Amino acid sequence: MAKLTKNMKKAVEQIEEGKVYSISEAVELLKKIKFAKFNETVTVTMNLAIDPKQADQQIRGAMVLPNGTGKSVKVLAITRREEEAKNAGADYAGGTELLEKIKNQNWFDFDVIVATPDMMGELGKLGKVLGPKGLMPNPKTGTVSPDIAKAIQEQKAGKVNYRVDKDSNIAVTCGLIDFEASKLVENVEAVCQTLLKVKPTAVKGNYVNSCFLTTTMGPSVRLDPTTK
Repeated sequence: MAKLTKNMKKAVEQIEEGKVYSISEAVELLKKIKFAKFNETVTVTMNLAIDPKQADQQIRGAMVLPNGTGKSVKVLAITRREEEAKNAGADYAGGTELLEKIKNQNWFDFDVIVATPDMMGELGKLGKVLGPKGLMPNPKTGTVSPDIAKAIQEQKAGKVNYRVDKDSNIAVTCGLIDFEASKLVENVEAVCQTLLKVKPTAVKGNYVNSCFLTTTMGPSVRLDPTTK
């Protein structure tokens, strides 16, 4: 095990051993013990009592945080309705010419792609390029939609994706540590409620094995996701 830095050791010492914190308590503690010199991302991480190998226990989706992510998002809209997309706030909008730019120029000056359903055939041709980068639009995350304006506005407003991994872990960004405590609590609570609501019907009994709130550089605080 790597030796803790002086700052990390000091932060860990302020976490009560064995305690499960409410959301408000956890946010207050993380703000108190932060030591990084940049504005850290705050993340909720759950380990779930599911088997992600089973099709009926896959968890994937997206949600808009009540107070946004605190980060600006560059949106590329692949659509024939370019003017509508640009009016809705897309940073780039177009069709096959932009897909060619990605393919031929290795162009990735954007954070997310949204698309209208009629363009998915063309997008599918870049699956091997976009898929590994997590950029392929998907109806489950709201990035493929006939309502292209709404899809763009949601991304700009602070939409975050979630997806369980092969080890039954799921991690969701909740904002930045310098958010007002009340706004960060609202975001964390919204994420926890969303993840609890998507419990697969095939899963009986215990669902959440563990839940932690953490910052980019800081220690993890054990969280009760049901208690504000």
